[in-house]
Amino acid sequence: QVQLVESGGGLVQVGGSLKLSCAASGRTFSSYHMGWFRQVPGKERTFVAAINFSGASTYYADSVKGRFTISRDNAKNTVYLQMNSLKPEDTAVYYCAAQAPGHWGTKAQVDFRSWGQGTQVTVSS
Repeated sequence: QVQLVESGGGLVQVGGSLKLSCAASGRTFSSYHMGWFRQVPGKERTFVAAINFSGASTYYADSVKGRFTISRDNAKNTVYLQMNSLKPEDTAVYYCAAQAPGHWGTKAQVDFRSWGQGTQVTVSS
C-alpha cells in the first residue's frame, strides 16, 4: 500500500487557479492508478479525476471537465490536480487515493483506497 499526503489547498477567488499535490510513499506508487475526490460537509465524497499508472490515460467528472487537469510524476511519487476557472461550488476538502486493482474507469470511492488526510480548497465570490 501507499501512504498519501495532499498539499496545495487554500483560498482563491472565483476564476482563479490552484494546483494540488499528492505525495506518495512507497516504491509501488508507479503501479497504481490514482484519483482525486472532494467532499463538502454533510455530503458524500465525490469523484473528481483519475489517472492511470503511466499517466497516459485520464478521466474526469463532468463538473470539472475542461477546467481541471490531473497529472503525475512517477519519478517524484506525486500526483497533481491543476484547477483552473474555479467556481464557488468547487469549495471542498480534496483527497487523493490509490485505485484498487481492476477498477480502472470507476468513479466510486469504494474502489479507491489509501486515502490522504485531505486539503481544503475555498473559492470565494
